[in-house]
Amino acid sequence: MPRRRRLEPTAEWVQLTTTAADWKAAEPALLEAMLGQLHLIRAFEERVLDLAADGLVHGPAHSSIGQEGGAVGSIVGLRSTDAVNGSHRGHHQFLAKAITHVSGGRLDLDRLVTDDLQALLQRTLAEILGLAQGFCRGRGGSMHLQWFEAGALGTNAIVGGGAPMATGNAWAQKHAGTTDLTVNYFGDGAAQIGSVLESMNLAAAWKLPVCFFVENNLYAVSTRIEEAVADTRLSVRGQGFGIPSWRVDGMDPLAVHLAMREAEEVMRSGGGPVVVEAEVYRFFHQNGPYPGSAFGYRTKEEEEEWRARDPLERVAAEMIRLGRISREQVDAVRAQAVAAMDAATGELLEDDPEKQGRRRIRPELWPDPEFVDVGVRGDGSELDALRALEPTADDRERESLKFVDAVAGVMDRRMGEDERIIVLGEDVHRLKGGTNGATKGLSTAYPERVLGTPISENAFAGLGGGLALDGRFRPVVEFMYPDFMWVAADQVFNQIGKARHMFGGDNPVPLVLRTKVAMGSGYGSQHLMDPAGIFATSPGWRIVAPSTAEDYVGLMNAALALQDPVLVIEHVDLYNEKDTVIAGDLDYVIPPGTAAIRREGSEVTVISYLSMVRHSLEAIEQTGVDAELIDLRWLDRASIDWATIEESVKKTNAVLIVEQGARGTSYGGWLADEIQRRLFDWLDQPVQRVTGSETSPSISRVLERAAIARTEEVAAALETVRANAGGA
Repeated sequence: MPRRRRLEPTAEWVQLTTTAADWKAAEPALLEAMLGQLHLIRAFEERVLDLAADGLVHGPAHSSIGQEGGAVGSIVGLRSTDAVNGSHRGHHQFLAKAITHVSGGRLDLDRLVTDDLQALLQRTLAEILGLAQGFCRGRGGSMHLQWFEAGALGTNAIVGGGAPMATGNAWAQKHAGTTDLTVNYFGDGAAQIGSVLESMNLAAAWKLPVCFFVENNLYAVSTRIEEAVADTRLSVRGQGFGIPSWRVDGMDPLAVHLAMREAEEVMRSGGGPVVVEAEVYRFFHQNGPYPGSAFGYRTKEEEEEWRARDPLERVAAEMIRLGRISREQVDAVRAQAVAAMDAATGELLEDDPEKQGRRRIRPELWPDPEFVDVGVRGDGSELDALRALEPTADDRERESLKFVDAVAGVMDRRMGEDERIIVLGEDVHRLKGGTNGATKGLSTAYPERVLGTPISENAFAGLGGGLALDGRFRPVVEFMYPDFMWVAADQVFNQIGKARHMFGGDNPVPLVLRTKVAMGSGYGSQHLMDPAGIFATSPGWRIVAPSTAEDYVGLMNAALALQDPVLVIEHVDLYNEKDTVIAGDLDYVIPPGTAAIRREGSEVTVISYLSMVRHSLEAIEQTGVDAELIDLRWLDRASIDWATIEESVKKTNAVLIVEQGARGTSYGGWLADEIQRRLFDWLDQPVQRVTGSETSPSISRVLERAAIARTEEVAAALETVRANAGGA
């Protein structure tokens, strides 16, 4: 028989409950703040449901009624410099943090609503209604509430989507030398989501001060938790990562508060992350003003049992028992909260002149329709103070090097001058510069700022996003291969790409994402794609694709200075190419809107980027077509150099777009459409395109070559353009 020894978890896991002595020992000011916050949030949520029932809330109304105890108990003791981010059901999380910030964590129950609190309630309600005075100028609505000043990083419509961002914020707090912490709120469904579990692992490995706070309300929309997991004690997740964890009754705000105080001690002392699970219950359906029993997935008896444990009543009853408040005073607190919501509603609504007895939103409060695309990205003015340079027009002495050495060299230069820059990704700190040498020497020179990550693109990409939003650091994230963006698609596109616009248009997101195209290297379908076409569909991203080492220097410098997320695409075919850079100058920028003309010509405008610029030059030489070759450099819609393209097309009257990758994810598709819209009158034939095949490249050397474009395909396309011109 084999020997068996029971293994013990490495981290503590406890159930915490309060006693009468705990309530007696609680500071009166704490209980008053809890009671006041609970009533303000409850009155707010009830008003939102009323407005939703009247058709005045456009979109969902995910109320937190019944769940307020978890948020209030965990937040009431936090600092303004502590941070929280929350779930799609996040009104209570946002309000608890904002009220604590505005009030300093203390409320006078006789004069509950100060002018500042009244303004907060109105501005939050305005955001949920989609109005210009809201915190996100009406763009965030119910599910995207953000107020950085208060430490509210933003609620999130993607289940589990906020966990990596919170982890990144906690990294910034720790490495900025503070004892601040971050709390990430999510529900029972997110406890199984990969981004949450990856973030737990990363936070534990790096000992980051982040609390993963599970609001376990026992249901998804209608699916009960027992149907979704084997162990319904969701704080068990912490045990898998060595994270100390607490489980509490979320209907008891004091129990939540006491658990959070213990958890705070761990985080603020450098002990790393924690998990707190609060069992709560939403009194209403997933969305809207009806109980779950109305939809048949809960019984009225179950709902009545939980309503009897209402956190508002729990705090009031304990305070009455201790003689610290009377029932009449509790009723007065409730009346003040309702009156505050009446006042806020009165400022936002008016009688509807077309529907007797109905109200409408005051028309003048809607955002200006012209605001629709404002703030998708910054205006790039941060580059104005930097030295712009066009390498093709600079005649200074050159020095020879490999392209990949320019990649590492410019990063070394910038990191030496800007201590905010952090490099993170898989193996970037090993192998003498990662898998290709692109980070050569950086981990030796800056060991605390070159972070080798676990294999968890979702977590470390989102961590980079959290760092960028925090603003104290400038993350440079590396995806070893661009196909891995699909693993991290939520963080890359839903979170990082949308953050500035979604939260009102003002928040910078200074993040650089580096990756390499490896077509021709035999790595097969899941490692070789060109990501330009996919990223071009995400308006928040800028995209650069350098074809020379000198361009790489200027484009990377620009990327590192911009206040927007920038995708920097490299190509393995270029890494070991012998190239040149301007001797002694790694400090210039090549700003958006500056393409390069690599060859002048009159028969056709060839537009390309990355390694296909070289293949295009070879094809032009082989065919003898007098082509003008434009190297785009900047690929995103906001940064493309339309002036250069237009001038060339008006001269040649024909366009050939050249790229290497698959037709389905092609970058050139949208570019061809846009050229034909803008320049149709100057075109003598349809825009022609060179791409790879429909399929992704295969492992087979023969099939891989058949799937991608190179010089031969460009040459054939040039002959087609010439033939079309002759026919015309």
